[in-house]
Amino acid sequence: MTIDPKLPKDWLAVLADEFTKSYFVRLKLFLLEEKKSYPIYPRPHHFFNAFYMTPFAQIKVVVLGQDPYHGANQAHGLAFSVPQGVAFPPSLQNIFKELQEDIGCAPPLSGNLEPWARQGVFLLNTVLSVRANEAHAHKDQGWEQFTDAVIATISSLRSGIVFILWGRPAQAKRILIDARKHLILEAPHPSPLSAYRGFFGSKPFSKANSYIRDQGGVPIDWCL
Repeated sequence: MTIDPKLPKDWLAVLADEFTKSYFVRLKLFLLEEKKSYPIYPRPHHFFNAFYMTPFAQIKVVVLGQDPYHGANQAHGLAFSVPQGVAFPPSLQNIFKELQEDIGCAPPLSGNLEPWARQGVFLLNTVLSVRANEAHAHKDQGWEQFTDAVIATISSLRSGIVFILWGRPAQAKRILIDARKHLILEAPHPSPLSAYRGFFGSKPFSKANSYIRDQGGVPIDWCL
């Protein structure tokens, strides 16, 4: 197994230094050992799917997740997304409920969020891998340091981005984002444990599009 990313040139131009740092070397060794004993999701060639789907220069919105879904066939490298034909996890169901209430989209037939990613919605988990059936098993192994660098780089080198932070772990990343040049939208996580504490009714999709229009950009077609 290898996790040496062959990222698009624009991402490599801003992130190449991260892959030679000691924490990333340790992360690769950890993942090699994990793979000897456990299934890991998503498949390694999908770890960096968010980067393949959304070029650095085309980002309009950043949605932060935590770690990937840990059930078989669910995770494919985009936060909150599942491949075509896979049942919607509860958090994704709630995202679609808010989508319908916010901007009137019909209930989607697929939980694959690639159409969002290809329009500039960067669907980034803060941890990019997980052990099968064990949520957070790859926490504090180095992924967070990498994704912190990604968030800080976007904040520093881009402007007018919408950052959607759902839940406390995502909101802890606020310190990496320059609120003077970006819009930060915070709400409880869409998990059934917290969605009714303010996720429902937070209107992230219409707020994001309003801001994008104000910046002179083309809004996201959120309907799937």
